[in-house]
Amino acid sequence: MRSLLCSLFVLCSVPSFAQRVLIVTAHPDDESGCAATVYKISKELGGTVDLAVITNGEAGYKYASLAGAVYGFDLTNEEVGRRELPSIRKRELMAGGKWIGIRNYFFFDQTDNHYTLDADTVLKQVWDVEWVKHRLTEIMIEGGYDFIFTMLPTDETHGHHKAAGIIALQTLSDLRIRSRRPVILGMGGGRKDAAKPYTEFTGYPVTKVDPGVPVFEFDKLQKFGYNGKLDYRIPVNWLISEHKSQGVMQTYMNMGEKEYFYFFAMNSPDEVERVKTLFDRLNAPSNGSKGNRP
Repeated sequence: MRSLLCSLFVLCSVPSFAQRVLIVTAHPDDESGCAATVYKISKELGGTVDLAVITNGEAGYKYASLAGAVYGFDLTNEEVGRRELPSIRKRELMAGGKWIGIRNYFFFDQTDNHYTLDADTVLKQVWDVEWVKHRLTEIMIEGGYDFIFTMLPTDETHGHHKAAGIIALQTLSDLRIRSRRPVILGMGGGRKDAAKPYTEFTGYPVTKVDPGVPVFEFDKLQKFGYNGKLDYRIPVNWLISEHKSQGVMQTYMNMGEKEYFYFFAMNSPDEVERVKTLFDRLNAPSNGSKGNRP
């Protein structure tokens, strides 16, 4: 009996890592930027991950040359592509999401007009930002999330990516809840040995990162499985393979060795340890998926 009580005490003393995460992105396939991290959170750490995607990616018709034979439409024709791709890309997104353990999908159905670096035009003229923020507020409150992952609004990235990150940050900044506020992190790329330098996106102070907090990272090259032959690029590749309407996506397989996450200054400094604990667990050795089916 005493042994049983001691065991229960130990179990109850171990902090829970079943974290609840919301991803906020601009297009179907943007989730690939954090796919390895999401896989480990959902499949190995017992967490849950939901995805809010602002557009349906219909402007991706330009990259759909190979997909016509798959879906039976001339998707490179702009009229046809913009009509058919929203439903196609939603299906692709959910098919890919199964591989990494995404639970719920929230589609905002905003216009994917064209590639641009200009976030201001997207926010002021293209998307119904007031409605998007209202819906995102509902999702944040109902979900009770521990973390929010969103797009890092860098100068060189797509204007829709910038806009998605700005909206997520502004919405969380305005959120009034009694419970603990989620920690919001920006997903960013980098080289093998270093994350890209980033301070803030000019004109939007809410995008500033805390310069005193190092960039957190997840190593996709962690080895597991028989003789250490597997790594976390594999589930990312599975996800990428589902986005068949976007031919260029297939060239991103095995690309990048780390996923980087930036700590925004709007977060409380007290939350740094919570983020560090999460990434310590993410980067701890493991045996891969515990057998959860997609």
